Amino acid sequence: MHFDEILSDYDKIRPDYPGELFAELLSYAETNGKNALEIGAGTGKATKPFLDAGYAVTAVELGANMSVFLREKYKGYRDFEVITSSFEDASLEENKYDLIYAASAFHWVDAEIGCPKAFRLLKDGGTFALARFNMNGLPRGGTPLYEEKQSIYEKYYYSHYPNQNRPEKITRERLLEPEKIEGNYGFADMSAYGFIDVTMRFYDAELTYTADEWVALMDTMSDHRALPEDDRAALYAGIKEVINRHGGRMDVDYIFQLYMGRKSVPSDR
Repeated sequence: MHFDEILSDYDKIRPDYPGELFAELLSYAETNGKNALEIGAGTGKATKPFLDAGYAVTAVELGANMSVFLREKYKGYRDFEVITSSFEDASLEENKYDLIYAASAFHWVDAEIGCPKAFRLLKDGGTFALARFNMNGLPRGGTPLYEEKQSIYEKYYYSHYPNQNRPEKITRERLLEPEKIEGNYGFADMSAYGFIDVTMRFYDAELTYTADEWVALMDTMSDHRALPEDDRAALYAGIKEVINRHGGRMDVDYIFQLYMGRKSVPSDR
């Protein structure tokens, strides 16, 4: 519900997913049908490519304000529906969807409920696809900017989250480890829920942020928004000062991740 309070900033500053990610997902789905379900649609950062591809999209979104935002943003599309609910509680027709997908949202779902439910909702051979972005926690080669930024986090962030892991270098190999898959998606193996042809794809990107843009991005992260107000203000002020003192811009490496599988078709068909 943190996200429901920051619609404009969330939609503006959250990174866009690479076009090639959507192209590969649509190619993988290879469906003659056009019914898609998006889990945790947020402000629709991953919605338009499927509407433009001709899908009738049903978006399930928990936030009431987000739901209003979505309806307004995509009011020009006839085959678009928003259901304000958690995915676990949403009343949805089984064996209806050719594609079910989520973008940086499925980790909020209880996988023991969500994965079997997605399986039931899909048509035979339908695609289950989960995308997310991973910010590289460590800069290439290390920088004074990073070290100074971390000292501010130690004072105002880790004092509130003492058991939180420090940033780590994210690699494709690391993202393939079952422990990391579980941390990113809430479960370790899509095939354990009956999905077949399971595949993981990766897409690299580097984005540059000003001090204000970086703080705006951090303020769309639930853990940052949950900090006490005084600590959050001090954290953001300190980060801005450090970035501005080191040239006013910060480069960040991303690895976008796409995890896909298909609902198996019964052998008697």
